[in-house]
Amino acid sequence: MSRRSAARARATVFAALGDETRLALLARLYDGRRRSIAELTEGSKLTRQAITKHLRVLERVRVVHSVRAGRESLFEFNPQPMEDLKDYLEVVSRQWDEVLLRLKAFVEK
Repeated sequence: MSRRSAARARATVFAALGDETRLALLARLYDGRRRSIAELTEGSKLTRQAITKHLRVLERVRVVHSVRAGRESLFEFNPQPMEDLKDYLEVVSRQWDEVLLRLKAFVEK
């Protein structure tokens, strides 16, 4: 994967995570248990259709995936894209630490 396509992939995941409903859905799926749309709608003011739209956004960026169980879809958290983001943020954090150390050394001269 090229740097540009990797950056684009990360950006789409960040964009998908930029919605509080989607973050709440991920929090419910984070334990690894598969859940139906009905279960994910419980306790929400949103309709099943609205929840489904949010899940499809998360599915497009591969943060969740669904499997069919009879007539319903069960959704499950996929940690890999999040691990990729974590690794990326650690690299960026190290880069900023290095820049700040250079700035500090420059200022202290």
